[in-house]
Amino acid sequence: MYPDSPLRLLGELLRGRRSRLALFGVFLAVSSALPLAGPLLLRAFIDHAIEGQPIAVLALIAGTYITLALARQALVVVAAYSATRLAWMVTNDLRGILLRHALELDLSYHGAHPPGELIERTDGDVTALSTFVSSFAVRVVGSALTLTGALVIVLLEDWRVGLGLAGFATVAAVTIGRLRTSAVPQATEQRAAVAGLFGEIEERLAGAEDLRANGGGAHALRRFHQATALVYRRAWRAARATRRIYVVTMAVFVAGGVLSLVAGAALYRAGAISLGTVYLLFRYTSMLREPLEQISTELQNVQGAVAGFVRIKQLLAERPSVTDAGERTLPAGALSVELDGVGFAYHDDVPVLDGITMSVPAGRVLGVVGPTGSGKTTLARLLLRLGDPIQGVVRIGGIDLREVRLAALRARIGYVTQDVHLFRASVRDNLTLFGAVEADDARLVEVLDTLGLDRWHRELPDALETMLGPGGSGMSAGEAQLLAFARVFLRDPELLILDEATSRLDPLTEARIERATDLLLAGRTAIVIAHRLTTLARADEILVLEEGTIAEHGARLELAADPSSRFASLLATNQKAALTVAAS
Repeated sequence: MYPDSPLRLLGELLRGRRSRLALFGVFLAVSSALPLAGPLLLRAFIDHAIEGQPIAVLALIAGTYITLALARQALVVVAAYSATRLAWMVTNDLRGILLRHALELDLSYHGAHPPGELIERTDGDVTALSTFVSSFAVRVVGSALTLTGALVIVLLEDWRVGLGLAGFATVAAVTIGRLRTSAVPQATEQRAAVAGLFGEIEERLAGAEDLRANGGGAHALRRFHQATALVYRRAWRAARATRRIYVVTMAVFVAGGVLSLVAGAALYRAGAISLGTVYLLFRYTSMLREPLEQISTELQNVQGAVAGFVRIKQLLAERPSVTDAGERTLPAGALSVELDGVGFAYHDDVPVLDGITMSVPAGRVLGVVGPTGSGKTTLARLLLRLGDPIQGVVRIGGIDLREVRLAALRARIGYVTQDVHLFRASVRDNLTLFGAVEADDARLVEVLDTLGLDRWHRELPDALETMLGPGGSGMSAGEAQLLAFARVFLRDPELLILDEATSRLDPLTEARIERATDLLLAGRTAIVIAHRLTTLARADEILVLEEGTIAEHGARLELAADPSSRFASLLATNQKAALTVAAS
């Protein structure tokens, strides 16, 4: 469980960095204490000047004042740097926590929240906390330390002024404390609007090609303008709330300054204090004002930090339905697959699979066909345990998947889809997924050659170090798909799932991987999901899904030879379509 308090959360993340925190505390304490010497030196300068002390004495006081001022400025810079560095180290840990948590959430959650929104939650909200930890800690906490020192010195100088100053500080603190949370709801709404804007931008950029090609640009701009207008309205409400707080705070400052001058003048006329002490009291009153001004100035960061933390709590409160508590180990070699009365729904009222019971012996190839929306891809996701069935049991190697560690399970399964994701990284990193698969260069080249990518990789300007663009820009769809197959070859899994993996390949490219696919399937269990029925020529059995249920299941050759079977009907339709295309 994660703590429900910002301070406790930050405290947990600061564990292990106590030495850095202690060093920062020293810098902050010294830089906060040095300003307290300034008014004392100026009082001495004023009183000595009135008394007619030698110029050398006054010069010494002035030189000391300047030296301390410069030293204080240097320490402020060092403290700010230390705070910023510490804040980024801590909040980067928090970003990692949020990223891992987001990746563990169910597919239904990701379907309801676009990537742009999650980027804003894992980065934008955390940046608000980082600003709070660094800027707010240095300016406000440092000023608060100075304030405490100023109150102590004023009390020692004159207890009456000291008590009055303490009373004023208490009233000011209570006033600002009550005002502090008044703008948090508006700041929370503003951050939510910004997250929505990020989501809109990400979605529109991802579909830019379709929008341009099909005349959807006007709609995209309209939605963007609506999102920016919402951000503007909520930002205006948040700024207006902050401005009200600022006005009230400034009124408190003015009252404090007037009271300080009145008290100092009265004591001076009564002969109780010197003229230098009048300045000292006024200057310490200013020091009391400065931390309050810092609080007012940094209030927007406080609001953003609190609003960001609220949204971080909301994300961390989301719980994945898939738990990782298994301890059993899958057997060695090819893995059998069994579904026993399996039902699944992304939403409670919309079943995607219903009562699926079937098995695939180890080393056999199952072909899965069916219309769009029949549950084929969902079946594959259940085998990878990207979700758990709402009823029934999924077993691999005879073991309930919930009893196996997720990492151990997915290490034994190879999964290739038609949507290949390539990273802005080197060819080597794209093949090994940044070192997740151990393979030397010779093995990488061997796999590329096996898949027919020998000419492609030999023409690369920097061989395996060649950088690929985002999404594999510069590669054809077929080359990208072959690279995805290469990843599976390198992993050497015992269970292979191909989900429309050859749908993007032209016939020539598809022929290039047929021999490699034969090699890959040898001795392995495979689930092949395909619309192109020619892909199923290697299947031992066929499973036909319709509306989330099994419409047909049997040996491929037997179903193909039975004119009344659904599979035979699909084959006939596929052949007729191919002849029509050839004739045209």
